[in-house]
Parts: sequence; C-alpha cells; structure tokens
Amino acid sequence: MVAAAWYAGWHASDFTLDDVSWEKYTLMTYAFAVTTDNPSILSFNGSNETLVEPFVKKAHENGVKASVSIGGWTGSLFYSSNVGSEQNRTQFIQAIEGLVNKYDLDAIDFDWEYPGRQGIGCNAISPNDTANFLTFLQELRKTEVGKKLTLTAAVSLNPFAGPDGTPVTDVTAFAKELDFIEIMNYDVWGSWSTGVGPDAPLNDSCAATANQQGSAVSAIKAWTKAGMPPSQIVLAVPGYGHSFSVNNTAAFVNGSTTELAAYPGFNASNQPFGDKWDDGPTTDECGNPQLQGGIFDFWGLVDGGFLNENGTVADGIASRFDNCSQTPYVYNPKTEVMVSYDNAESFKAKGNFIMQNQLRGFSMWEAGGDFDDILLDSIREAAGFDDCDD
Repeated sequence: MVAAAWYAGWHASDFTLDDVSWEKYTLMTYAFAVTTDNPSILSFNGSNETLVEPFVKKAHENGVKASVSIGGWTGSLFYSSNVGSEQNRTQFIQAIEGLVNKYDLDAIDFDWEYPGRQGIGCNAISPNDTANFLTFLQELRKTEVGKKLTLTAAVSLNPFAGPDGTPVTDVTAFAKELDFIEIMNYDVWGSWSTGVGPDAPLNDSCAATANQQGSAVSAIKAWTKAGMPPSQIVLAVPGYGHSFSVNNTAAFVNGSTTELAAYPGFNASNQPFGDKWDDGPTTDECGNPQLQGGIFDFWGLVDGGFLNENGTVADGIASRFDNCSQTPYVYNPKTEVMVSYDNAESFKAKGNFIMQNQLRGFSMWEAGGDFDDILLDSIREAAGFDDCDD
C-alpha cells in the first residue's frame, strides 16, 4: 500500500520539512525538477534544489521513500524531444541517473502533462510521444540505477494518447516498467468549465450527460480495461479546491437562501483570489497572460472563513454535498464566492473506493495543503492504513 504526497519546494517557508507528518506516509515526492531543451540537464527552476538533500535525509530518517517528480504542468515543455530520439533518451537517462546518485533517491515520478496531447499550450508534441515514452522507460529500466528505482507516473483520467490522439487501448507494456501510476483525479472542473462542478468527482455517471467530464470511477475503468492492474494504480487526490464568482441568484435554488444549486453559472471574467498560496495574475511559460488561479487549499478555506478549524462549515456559509460526485461545495453569500473542494467526508469516500477496488493507495497534492491532517487521516483510515491518528 502507498500513502504518498507531493512536497512543493516553493512552499517550504510556510510548510517546512518538519511540518510533514512523515509517520503517516510511505513515499514523499519532491516537486519539481523540470525538463529543459537540453536532455542532459534537469532544472529546479521554480522550486528549491537546496532543499532536496535535507528532504531525502528527513524521509530516510522516517523510513519513507524519497522521490523527485520530473515535469508538472509548467515543466513538461521538453519531454517529447527529450525522449524523441535514441541520443536524447540516453542523455535524459544519464541526467536522471545523476540526480538519483547525487541525492540518494529511491524513486522517480514522471509527471508528463501530457504525452501525445498539448498541455500548457507550448509543449513540444509528437504523435509518437507515447511510444517514445515507453521506449525510454524500457531503456531506463535496463540501467543499474533504473533496476533499483521505484518508477511512477502521474497520469490523466484516460490512458496516454496514441498517434491519432485518442487513448491507447493497451498499456500492459507500461505496467511492466512502472511500479504504479498516480491517476490525477482533480482539476476536472474549474475556471475553464461551463459551470461550477466538482474539482475531484469520485463518480459522475449519475450526473446529466453534459456534466460527465470524468471521475475516479471512469478513470479506473479506462486504465484497467487498457491493462493496468488495480494493484498498480494510486488515486491522486487534491488538498485544495477551485473558486468561482457566482451571484446570489444563480447560487441558490429558486430564490432559496440555504439550498445551493448544482452546476450554477459563474462570471469567468471575475475570478476570485484564492488563499495566500494562490498564483496571482501572471504570464505563463508560453507567454500567455493568466488571471489569478483562484485556488483555496484546505487550510486556506479555514483561513478564509469558509470552514472551522475542525473542517466543518463555518457560520454564515452555505454548503452542499453532492451525493453523485461525493464532493462538497461552500458559498459565501456576502462575497459571492463559491468553492468546490474536498473535505473529510469526500476523502473517506475516496479511501473506501481505494479499498473496495483494491487499488495501491493514494497520493495527495500537496502535503502542505491539508489542515491538522484532517484530510490525510480520513483517507488513511478509510483506505485501511493502520495506526491512523485521531
């Protein structure tokens, strides 16, 4: 069983290595090393490489495997070219070997967003991405370093894209090279959507067809059908939620002041600010202007007055728990901000899902997003981990 999380180096001043509940994890992944246009060079631009050594030391002191994730949303620009030729793959593998040896890593996590598909908007991309990624993994596994590593991949709700852009139907070869995949069951609905929907739906088959954008249920079905064993699937879960600007008329059902509407429309041009970790207006890696992210971490919902310190809904805040997606919503009628997020109840549902489907475990983005381990303890207990603190 895997109890894991990603540790964001850029948040280390607020959430230090000593703040991690190491005893509750089996693996911790440092985010991110990013790809560069030189396959022999990995960069920690945007994170803090000086923290990697103490990160690994702290993990090993607590009997936790230490991993580094390569890529991420803004760091996958050159994955395609780095695995696109034999020469580049060799150099990329040597760069990974150097990273592993330098920091005594136990694992490497590949967070390519996304093979065969465009991610942030300016990633290098090729119809051969998925095939080249497999070849790269096979070549890495043959090395002395690769034979010893735990190799993981953070993946989307559907299997990797094939040459025609549709998900491949057979991933059994990937299952032979990867110890497990982490299905990123989050960011399903957000500021890009047509309405306020669940950030991380457990299920959406019970929703209207237009509101079926993908879920943990559909993702597990797709990956296992393609040949990934449940025992090699980790469910990646979010310690954060997305905020939306929703006026009172749209937020409530038929003029009610208590019952929140499902999938209400929102004002996309008025993206609310999230908590203090939220990205402000900026220009992304592709040179495109971006609004603030509107992200509220679970602790940010407490700081922002949406939740009490025990994780319950604060006074004056309207709430709804959607039984279909098994996710909650909160709404401040004064500021007209609605947030779709995950709480202890939804994490319990995801933990039960992990146990019932005999999945490998969970991984949370990110370790520092929780508040007093409310989410972590809930999913650990439901998924069947022992010694869960109350």
